[in-house]
Amino acid sequence: MNHRISSPLRAAAAAALFFLCIPAAWPQQSTAPSAWPVRPVRIIVPFPPGGSTMEMVVRLLTQEMPKSLGRQVLVDNRPGAGTVIGVEVAAKSTDGHTFVGVANSFTVNQTLVKALPYDALRDLQPVVLMARTPNVLAAHPSVAPATLKELIAYAKKNPGRLTYASFGNGTTAHFAGEMLKTMAGVQMVHVPYKGQGPALADLLAGNVDVMFGNLPDFLPQIRAGKLKAYGTTFLQRVPQASDIPTIAEQGFPSFETDSWYGMLAPVSTAPESIARMNAEINRALSEPAMRKIFVERGLEPIGGTPEKLGEHLRREIAKYAQIVKQANIRID
Repeated sequence: MNHRISSPLRAAAAAALFFLCIPAAWPQQSTAPSAWPVRPVRIIVPFPPGGSTMEMVVRLLTQEMPKSLGRQVLVDNRPGAGTVIGVEVAAKSTDGHTFVGVANSFTVNQTLVKALPYDALRDLQPVVLMARTPNVLAAHPSVAPATLKELIAYAKKNPGRLTYASFGNGTTAHFAGEMLKTMAGVQMVHVPYKGQGPALADLLAGNVDVMFGNLPDFLPQIRAGKLKAYGTTFLQRVPQASDIPTIAEQGFPSFETDSWYGMLAPVSTAPESIARMNAEINRALSEPAMRKIFVERGLEPIGGTPEKLGEHLRREIAKYAQIVKQANIRID
């Protein structure tokens, strides 16, 4: 026997099925990329406030982001333990709205720090490589040598007498100092600080002799005559400081260091959130006014995909692991 449903009944059944399906579709819409963020976005800066290039980079890039994100963007300074404290807070966050700015020390710590409370590649994921800048070797004006050649000659005649500051074990300032000691064959005493701000303050006060620092932070002090520069650490001179010779051109052709700044997220962060944050930062970096500010401050804007930062992190981890082993660098 054939059972046929009349047209009115078929229409009623179709309508019922349509309305039954609507509620199931609503939750799916709430997870669309456009729904993120649903609360303020937090960016952890694992350095003290008011004294790091990282903080400057983050604050520059995030000043316009609330307009397009529709939410506040909060900068949360969590300094300590060579950036380990702040990065650990981010790595263990599960709110989907926490990010962390990292620099060279992040990749150094993977080798240098024993019992690290997170894994750099397993517990965090890349968002974007924001910028980089050269370092500059500077001294208090009371330090007698006028040039890098004279500084090295003085250090050879007076082993262990010169002190060099850094903004923490495993930072670029620390590694640059160790590189110079090795290449020049001199002895200097390392004095680590908890951040570039305190280290720069003591350098300006004459409590330490020399220091490798980030160019954007040191250049105003050099221009004001409060510090004197011995050389920058890119292989080519920097346009904003073209009068300062590179260390490479002063007898050390392979001497090159930089400070780079990347953005990471906890591994639990949704891919859609990573993509949105990456797009927002790339958008900010592409704006002519923003790029002009970066260049004027001695920063090279970069940007790109999360994969680009991921490749960079793996190279840096391998590079610093080799340096730590060869130079037998340990935490003071």
